Amino acid sequence: MAVLGIDTCGPAGTVALARLGGDGLQILGQTRLEGRTYSATLIAALGDLLKAHAVSLGSVGCLVVVSGPGSFTGVRVGLSAAKGLAEGAGMKVVAVSRLEILAQLAGVAGAALDAHRHEVFLRAQGRELLAGPAELAAFGAAPAGVAVCDEAAAELLRVAWPSTELVRVEPPDASDAIRLAVPRIEAGAFADVLLLDGHYVRRSDAEIFGDAANASGRG
Repeated sequence: MAVLGIDTCGPAGTVALARLGGDGLQILGQTRLEGRTYSATLIAALGDLLKAHAVSLGSVGCLVVVSGPGSFTGVRVGLSAAKGLAEGAGMKVVAVSRLEILAQLAGVAGAALDAHRHEVFLRAQGRELLAGPAELAAFGAAPAGVAVCDEAAAELLRVAWPSTELVRVEPPDASDAIRLAVPRIEAGAFADVLLLDGHYVRRSDAEIFGDAANASGRG
């Protein structure tokens, strides 16, 4: 089975193509999407990747998409492409968390990504949440190890949890997402495309500032 991967959640996006069969997983190729131009280049990059490896869209059995957390725009672009391809070509979809990929790369249970505004997207104790200094201080027992791939997240955790080992790895990409998804693909644990939504963790600015404006208007 051919498998496509899409990750548009980070500062740079990637798309990947792999083949999954009796001899395991083979990553055929990966393309980097630069400068957050995902909406303009994503579909073309997927088409070029398929063409380069002589794989037809109809032979793709599954699409793996990173559903967040990360850039709101990036998450939405990736999910929209995944839904469109799934509905148009009839392929199955597996959605994975960027934090879960990061943790697997580092071989630890916890992971953190820069969420800006002096906050991190955090995976710890089996849950994923948005955390700033106050939330980290109130978290209880600090995890033994947390995977990080950016300095902003590392610095915030270094101050809040000085006893925690920070395991540095490269930022996750679409190939890593496919590797994580293999057991789910083999188990047939696919997403319901109609219900598939972004794993945003944080509300959008429109929601936050809209709430503030409404509260001010009521006052």
